[in-house]
Amino acid sequence: MAWRRRPEAGVGARGALALLALALYAPGARGRALEWYSAVVSTEYVDPRTNRTVWSVSESGRFGDSSPKEAAQGVVGVPRAADRDPDGCAPDTRFLVPAPGGRGGAPWVALVARGGCTFRDKVLVAARRNASAVVLYNDEGHGNLTTPMSHAGTGNIVVIMVSYPKGREILDLVQKGIAVKMTIEVGTRHVQEFISGQSVVFVAIAFITMMIISLAWLIFYYIQRFLYTGSQFGSQSHRKEAKKIIGQLPLHTVKHGEKGIDVDAENCAVCIENFKVKDIIRILPCKHIFHRICIDPWLLDHRTCPMCKLDVIKALGYWGELEDVQETPAPESTPGSILAANLSITLQDDRSEGSSLPSSSTSDSAPQCDASFKEDASENTALLETGRSDLQRGGSIS
Repeated sequence: MAWRRRPEAGVGARGALALLALALYAPGARGRALEWYSAVVSTEYVDPRTNRTVWSVSESGRFGDSSPKEAAQGVVGVPRAADRDPDGCAPDTRFLVPAPGGRGGAPWVALVARGGCTFRDKVLVAARRNASAVVLYNDEGHGNLTTPMSHAGTGNIVVIMVSYPKGREILDLVQKGIAVKMTIEVGTRHVQEFISGQSVVFVAIAFITMMIISLAWLIFYYIQRFLYTGSQFGSQSHRKEAKKIIGQLPLHTVKHGEKGIDVDAENCAVCIENFKVKDIIRILPCKHIFHRICIDPWLLDHRTCPMCKLDVIKALGYWGELEDVQETPAPESTPGSILAANLSITLQDDRSEGSSLPSSSTSDSAPQCDASFKEDASENTALLETGRSDLQRGGSIS
């Protein structure tokens, strides 16, 4: 009987994960890195109520994409309220710089709000007013966050962005006429990696391929499982029918001093143990005898005699499929009587002629057993029928 190997689970899943890992870490799967620098913003001013200097330092700014990463300082200036251009977008925007000596006396930093025009336009307006740096504060809706700024073509002027609360705090001080000195220094370098569009397409194709492979493996697995289950049911049905046929073979209980069986010399060719008194033996059509518990499992798996290779199922007249076999009780020997078929066992008392039961398993005796199979099978069948009729009449066979 051919055995099918049951498919193992987990192989397709491991292959799919390996394919996805290859897609993510393949050359070119990662896009270019986004690099940006934070800015350390320091402010200093004199509180007019207490006449004390107030300092504030925080890494709350972010350099623009096109800004030189270098330090800058100056007094903070804001667009004049009279110009009604708080965003600093108009080309003629003037800035209020509350410092002794005016704007030309010291470097100054322009503070403008985000919105109204592009970042580039705001920076160019402040640069035309000779600002040493430009500070933009974010919209109110962004809270304490800053965002990247693109302002190509603005030259070497330092440009940073601060949060809305920080910008409003400085703006309120300047509008009150308080001179606020700001110092900008380079902060921490940040690198943010992202996946390029080409890599996204590559990963998507790899994922779809992984899903197709997983689906195909799943279908294959369940087909193999279905076939394996069907073969198991078929094998069990076949063994059940074969068991019924084997049960028709005659049985006999070994007795002490029984004619035809030398208890001390004969042995079972399956377990290689001598027959003992009260052992139950089964007699095959080829006249070979074995322990019932030894030969029954053997016949279920092989159907042939272990010694002469006779097909026992065919010998009993079942040449086709084992489908319509009806279970027939095996004839048992009654106390004090032995079936005629059991008395026809070919066991000679003279061991010197080399015709004992164990020696019949050699290559010399096997052809003789096959040649005499047809006569023995017909004779055995006739003896069985005779034995059954005698048992029905109540007579014992001596």
